[in-house]
Amino acid sequence: MSSEQSVPHANFSYPTAIRFGAGRITELAEACHAVGIARPLLVTDRGLASLPITETALDVLEAAGLGRAIFADVDPNPNEINLEAGVAAYRAGGHDGVIAFGGGSGLDLGKMVAFMAGQSRPVWDFEDIGDWWTRADANAIAPIIAVPTTAGTGSEVGRASVITNAQTHVKKIIFHPKVLPSVVICDPELTVGMPDFITAGTGLDAFAHCVEAYSSPHYHPMSQGIALEGMRLVIDNLPRAYANGGDLVARANMMSAAMMGATAFQKGLGAIHAMSHPIGAVYNTHHGTTNAVCMPAVLALNAPMIHDRFDMAASYLGITGGFDGFCHFVQDFNDSFAIPRRLSEMGVGNDRIDELVTMALDDPSCGGNPVTLDRSNLQALFEAVI
Repeated sequence: MSSEQSVPHANFSYPTAIRFGAGRITELAEACHAVGIARPLLVTDRGLASLPITETALDVLEAAGLGRAIFADVDPNPNEINLEAGVAAYRAGGHDGVIAFGGGSGLDLGKMVAFMAGQSRPVWDFEDIGDWWTRADANAIAPIIAVPTTAGTGSEVGRASVITNAQTHVKKIIFHPKVLPSVVICDPELTVGMPDFITAGTGLDAFAHCVEAYSSPHYHPMSQGIALEGMRLVIDNLPRAYANGGDLVARANMMSAAMMGATAFQKGLGAIHAMSHPIGAVYNTHHGTTNAVCMPAVLALNAPMIHDRFDMAASYLGITGGFDGFCHFVQDFNDSFAIPRRLSEMGVGNDRIDELVTMALDDPSCGGNPVTLDRSNLQALFEAVI
């Protein structure tokens, strides 16, 4: 065996049962029965609560004798206050499972309601640090069905949720293997009504997940392949979904890309997310749009470590010019969706950069960046994007 190589050693795990296709929201009650949920609580955000797609889901439940209980007191960046209210509603209603319904906020909070409803410790005790997840009573975690209504975060196939601490304005990742939903219903018809700017922002979030996973130095060849194909699906389908919200083929492919991004980033995230998490927590910016603004600067920082692998990726993605061509493509791609070039256009000030740098250094995404992140290069990154 070559002295320059070592035998790879890693732990792998992959997602869950997915019911994919147009109209499959009609199977929601059947999915509840399949996992033993008789009294579901549907958790979503305020914006979705009264929309027809949510009413349709509740109608399906009610017609099957499962009630139509809903909790929608969920902020765009959900926090522990929302979580406590959701757990209280879950317990008061005598529920035995959660339907996490919506974009990243509804999915993340719904998963956490199912997780925390049977726990006795505060949620921060289960942050994704070391083996803190083992502190949880795994038998008390309620079953979860996830129904995404956007194509971005991929939280429907994730084992964690991002919850913002309302006191410190820091985003925390809460992890447990049993937070993975038992069933996912991916119905592209549910995404048709997304405004174009949400279609773009969520789609670029999926793209960022794939790009960072592909860039990560960690060993996970399955994630590497999924990240590459996820990038291709976004490149080919996001412009179509943005131009024509009723294009169900493009919508379906974007839902696949979102799940692929979230699956792939088991391999790691990096500076894009280390920056966007504190920016979103402090300034309440849209996560996917923030990722998109940060991406060009992060690609430039990571160039020495990722140049060769993106030379190969560019050819597969139909992009000429290798890594440099990919970087030019990313900026043009952002521009085509009217993504700002600077975070200042999204209300982010340059007076708190030192604080943002400190928060970014504490973010677990730092560990997956190809170039080691420190105060100096993060300061330069924030200055470049704000």
